[in-house]
Amino acid sequence: MRVARILGEGEAFYHILSRIVDRRLILDDAEKERFRRIMRAVEAFSGCQVLTWACLSNHWHICLRVPEPELVTDKELIRRLHYLYESAAVAQVATELADLRSNGRDAEADALKARYTRRMYSLSEFVKTLKQRFTMSYNRRHDRQGTLWESRFKSVLFEGSRRALWTLASYIDLNAVRAGIVSDPQDYRFCGYGEAIAGVDIARKGLIRVMQSPDGKMETWERLGKHYRHLLYQRGVKETERNRGGIDAERVQEVLANGGRLTMREALHCRVRYFSDGMILGSRVFVDEAFHRCRGNFGVKRHTGAITMRAAQWKGLFAARRLQLAPIAPSVVC
Repeated sequence: MRVARILGEGEAFYHILSRIVDRRLILDDAEKERFRRIMRAVEAFSGCQVLTWACLSNHWHICLRVPEPELVTDKELIRRLHYLYESAAVAQVATELADLRSNGRDAEADALKARYTRRMYSLSEFVKTLKQRFTMSYNRRHDRQGTLWESRFKSVLFEGSRRALWTLASYIDLNAVRAGIVSDPQDYRFCGYGEAIAGVDIARKGLIRVMQSPDGKMETWERLGKHYRHLLYQRGVKETERNRGGIDAERVQEVLANGGRLTMREALHCRVRYFSDGMILGSRVFVDEAFHRCRGNFGVKRHTGAITMRAAQWKGLFAARRLQLAPIAPSVVC
């Protein structure tokens, strides 16, 4: 049975994960760059914000902020349509919309707008548009047909607190380090941190939102970029005499085999199933509130939402699902 997706109220934050069918390694650098361009176009159209992201050879991760829906004017709609549609198609919509308004047929004009605005400020519509557009591009260029993606995309509702977002963003930006592709996350350009280091303004704005202080004080990349880099190395990378490398897999296996708990730094170098299968992740209060709001998604015997996360020192983070499989896997497959 298809399980209903857990959604937040108002402004909400999600970890999204999707894999290539059969987990084939088909995304080379050129395909990753096309994915990046399409993702940024869908972001601009949808009104959602990509806080950070990572694309590897057979899967991708996105930390997505979905704000509360805003009123989209006719002018704003036409501006956003340019991100996804050819100029001729946008001009046709603009002309039709203007004609309807000038003739007092506002109901029809609003119905025309709704064809597009219903796809804005929506987790499912963001992912649907992104996956469809990339599939159409890939299939056309490789003379193939059919689905490109493995089953439904996974999403976990994250609390918008700085601690939760720090943890998630670090996990995503360390993907290439975990996979052994690079030893320094700034050297992998197909992730939010790599984009930000390269000077891409929209990537920097996403990470500034991750690192934003609770009082909403405006910050600069010059300060927060240094702070975020320190966070990445503190949590995911160790220093050696010759270079920077990942946490030793042997150390991870030893701790888990002995029933111990990994540090946060060690855990983020592993595959953490809570981030893809935990349903909801955040403080105890946040998880319990979401649990009661989405009570129908859980069994009748459940009386509380927050589940203590196992195998590592999660520093006040809880999940909504008790995992059947080991929550942490010391693997380069992330």
